[in-house]
Amino acid sequence: MTTNYTHKFTKLAEFLAGVRDIFPLILGAIPFGIIFGTLAAGSGVSFWGALGMSVFVFAGSSQFIALGLVASSTILPVILLTTFVVNLRHLLYSVSLVPHVQNLSQVWKIPLGFWLTDESFAVVINRYNALDNSPYKHWYHLGSALFMYINWIFCTFLGLTIGNLIPNAANWGLDFAMVATFLGMIIPYLQKSRAMIATAIVAGGVSLAAYGLPYKLGLILAAIAGICAGVITEKQISKSA
Repeated sequence: MTTNYTHKFTKLAEFLAGVRDIFPLILGAIPFGIIFGTLAAGSGVSFWGALGMSVFVFAGSSQFIALGLVASSTILPVILLTTFVVNLRHLLYSVSLVPHVQNLSQVWKIPLGFWLTDESFAVVINRYNALDNSPYKHWYHLGSALFMYINWIFCTFLGLTIGNLIPNAANWGLDFAMVATFLGMIIPYLQKSRAMIATAIVAGGVSLAAYGLPYKLGLILAAIAGICAGVITEKQISKSA
């Protein structure tokens, strides 16, 4: 899926366009970040420890999982392994981004790699695939990724400081905003091909069936199953073409 962009191709224009385009997805992440901070404040994790997770880990789902494991006194190797496995999906994102960033210096690659999230990938990959010759698309990448990073840290801070003023915040269902955000990210891709549809159906089915597995292993199985379904469907389509 490609999109045509009409802004001027300057560093600042690309940066601001990245900030603008990530904004709708940030709205979904705001309650998610506040809830994380709120839960962290009541879990026994120190203020700076919880804030440090958002600063140095910057991975919402992994932070929630790690928070639960820390609260249950799980040993450190299990915490590290679990969060590592949950974030393996970022390898798939990276494969798609490599052709677009491979000529950048390490000064660019390291922060852009660290700031890679589901939301920023969904926005950035469309910009990289756009049919224009802008030499500053990595500035668009920077704008969207940095805005998401700052927002996540700020929302964590809000949760840690004033989250306790919101009664039963975790039970309000605000975390569904993130689910809605992911649905909004996925639906446009379902219009691309039957392989995308097969991937979504199989991944969704496996995630439900394997929901009860420990350490969120069901997510990994769902991701692998979805990828396999997409690849097989794509091959079948190619053979019948």
